[in-house]
Amino acid sequence: MSAIDTELNGLAEDFDFLGDWEERYRYVIELGRDLAPLTDSERSGANKVRGCASQVWLVTEPQVEGRLRFRGDSDAHIVRGLIAILLKLFSGRPPAEILAFDAKAAFERLGLSGALSAQRSNGLASMVARIRSDAELAAAA
Repeated sequence: MSAIDTELNGLAEDFDFLGDWEERYRYVIELGRDLAPLTDSERSGANKVRGCASQVWLVTEPQVEGRLRFRGDSDAHIVRGLIAILLKLFSGRPPAEILAFDAKAAFERLGLSGALSAQRSNGLASMVARIRSDAELAAAA
């Protein structure tokens, strides 16, 4: 089992424990509150994620042994929480592990696919696409 799968299992347990979506949304928002803020210079066009209704920025930082660290922020509370979930899953992982992970299946397992509006689902897909793109670039380097 990969480290991402282990993290997903923990998130799924938390979501199952919470039960209804009102509680789950509060949990997602709480996860977003723990994100470290980005600097003004990191809130740049180069870090902006296209395809999100909200303002979303993702910073990718190569680490030792080729691992990728991700940091992110948004101007929307729920989206900040979604970013926090993505960071839990993907940050600190090697590109091959990121690319092998089925994010769509993970979001279905967490129930996010059915609980998010179409706009938020599209934004989440855009964030995952950006992370995968950066992982592909790092893997090719």
